[in-house]
Amino acid sequence: NAGSLIRHKIKCFPQPKMEQSEKRLKKQLRVCVATCNRADYSKLAPIMFGIKSHPEIFDLEVVVLGSHLIDDYGNTFRMIEQDEFDIGSKLHTIVRGEDEAAMVESVGLALVKLPDVLQRLAPDILLVHGDRFDALALATAAALMNIRILHLEGGEVSGTIDDSIRHAISKLAHYHAVCTRSAERHLISMCEDHSRILLAGCPSYDKLLSAHQRDYYIDIIKSWLGDAVKEQDYIVALQHPVTTDIKNSIKIYELMLDALISFNKKTLVLFPNIDAGSKEMVRVMRRKGIEQHPNFRAVKHVPFDQFIQLVAHAGCMIGNSSCGVREAGAFGTPVINLGTRQTGRETGENVLHVRDADTHNKIYHALELQFGKRYPCSKIYGDGNAVQRILKFMQTIDLSEPLQKKFCFPSVKECISQDIDHILETQSALAVDLGGTNLRVAIISMKGKVVKKYIQLNPKTFEERIELILTMCKQAMADAVHLNCRILGVGVSTGGRVNPQDGIVLHSTKLINEWSSVDIRTPLSSALHLPVWVDNDGNCAALAERKFGHGKGIENFVTIITGTGIGGGIIQHNELIHGSTFCAAELGHIVVSLEGPECMCGSHGCIEAYSSGLALQREAKRLHDEDLLLMEGMTVNNKEQVNAIHLIDAACLGNSKAESVLHTAGTALGLGIVNILHMINPSLVILSGVLAAHYENPVRQVISQRALLSAQDTKVMVSELEDPALLGAASMVLDYTTRRTY
Repeated sequence: NAGSLIRHKIKCFPQPKMEQSEKRLKKQLRVCVATCNRADYSKLAPIMFGIKSHPEIFDLEVVVLGSHLIDDYGNTFRMIEQDEFDIGSKLHTIVRGEDEAAMVESVGLALVKLPDVLQRLAPDILLVHGDRFDALALATAAALMNIRILHLEGGEVSGTIDDSIRHAISKLAHYHAVCTRSAERHLISMCEDHSRILLAGCPSYDKLLSAHQRDYYIDIIKSWLGDAVKEQDYIVALQHPVTTDIKNSIKIYELMLDALISFNKKTLVLFPNIDAGSKEMVRVMRRKGIEQHPNFRAVKHVPFDQFIQLVAHAGCMIGNSSCGVREAGAFGTPVINLGTRQTGRETGENVLHVRDADTHNKIYHALELQFGKRYPCSKIYGDGNAVQRILKFMQTIDLSEPLQKKFCFPSVKECISQDIDHILETQSALAVDLGGTNLRVAIISMKGKVVKKYIQLNPKTFEERIELILTMCKQAMADAVHLNCRILGVGVSTGGRVNPQDGIVLHSTKLINEWSSVDIRTPLSSALHLPVWVDNDGNCAALAERKFGHGKGIENFVTIITGTGIGGGIIQHNELIHGSTFCAAELGHIVVSLEGPECMCGSHGCIEAYSSGLALQREAKRLHDEDLLLMEGMTVNNKEQVNAIHLIDAACLGNSKAESVLHTAGTALGLGIVNILHMINPSLVILSGVLAAHYENPVRQVISQRALLSAQDTKVMVSELEDPALLGAASMVLDYTTRRTY
């Protein structure tokens, strides 16, 4: 009947679906392992053995490319065959040349050849290791062909172009197996999904931690270094080129070989990898006769099982191979890490870093310190259980999940405004001006607006001065938050001769005590955690004019500061001129008279001795002492100090003596400026400071009378900036942080 027929259908029809489901569950996971060189095979081989031992779960496909297939690098694909792995594809992808262009061409060649192989193999997962350029080609091809990528040893830091390649592969990869907690954190901070990151440890450690106990190592040592060599009485040397600094890495390699020759111990030297610069390193080795030297054995390749025994029982390992900072730690073998190739790697106490390996003696001394020592075994990179973790992790991968990877971006506070004026106003600098009397700090916006200013008397001692600067800057930084200002850095304007490259005041003016040979940058930067720029106050005035004043858009101009002293700055072809010893633009010390008054610099007849505020004050006191200064309506209290203002007031009231002094001062300044015009031929002279307005007409008059005809039309203008020293200090920060060159 109908009811029994329906029940029969319900019973029978689900059966095929269950069978299909069971088949899906039993389907092997097709894993393609691609290996490019001897180093990555040492990490991949333990996983390959693990996959091969579970044929009911995994279907292993092996692709070999890169330097594995090159005779000069030992034809290392043979060791893969000796390990009884079936190589499904051999791709010749290396373009010879061993330079940067050859590396790029090799990536391109691999990208041309890989699609056919990957399409034929159709793997569920592609296993890629590390940071080699070949691996980047593999990850790129697989990502574009919608193949899931499991990246081994991502998130690590080593300080060369390898970092960029490693991180690029991580961004292409869908899953990650990392070696250390630090690498895991790096990947999370790079927005990778935490649920797709496995903290596994290094697969090679699965072999290392058991290999150390084996007793046949003596035979291995003898087979590579001779019967007379004993345990811990030889050196393993392995140095690779640094592709971002090839010239220096070749120099370090040469110094290393010289030190090893001098050290006079039996040494196993492995040829460098195939990176740009390797050919030059091999030439260095052959030029020094290393292959014929009785103390050396130079080889292209050592099987990994034997290599780890050689490292484990060496007196020392030297070079820049990752093996030194990673695998050697498992044995406590002393290591000397040369140069910057492994900068940033986590290391055990067995590693002595010689980052600036610039002399033979430095490397030789490192060998003396390390050779023959033993250190505690380190397990930073693994505990011997990486492979089983990785195999379990691969089994959890759900192939039915969408292939498109997701990035886990941290939450970011929404911007208040995207208006360009808002951005310009809130990006700000802290400006510091060290004067003879006052210490000033200001928050200055990108537009040159002084948002807030702080003024204190300048202390007399170095310690008090630095302490006060820090106190004022910290107060300004706290206020900046409430004022909606983002502080980009600190600019310091100070009197004296300054080395802006190192942030050091070389020689101060006599007005500021204890301020010579002073490093300003370091204490400020360390305490405030901000970049710090330092320059002379005259140079800062010129920078202020270039960014905010009359010098904006002018290619060549000079700024003259007329204040307590006379200073200035020169802008030539849009750049500030410092000079070879940082004393360019000491314009106040241009000599305009052989028999003139003594200057504070010790010379005679300088502009500053005639035209500075101190010079005018000196003359005002002289006239006052002779009762020749005061005019009707002028008074000076007994407590009041006679200064330049009294002299100017007296001249305005018709005092001929005061007028004569100001005329001489204006003429001296004008003559100095004429000399400047004849030397550097600027198109504009900007007079700045409290005396600028009083000198404008005298300077123009002297130029018209004394300058060459071609320089007489040079413009002379009075600055309209209220705080040129502070604005100039701020401009050093704002120009640099907005990508202007300073």
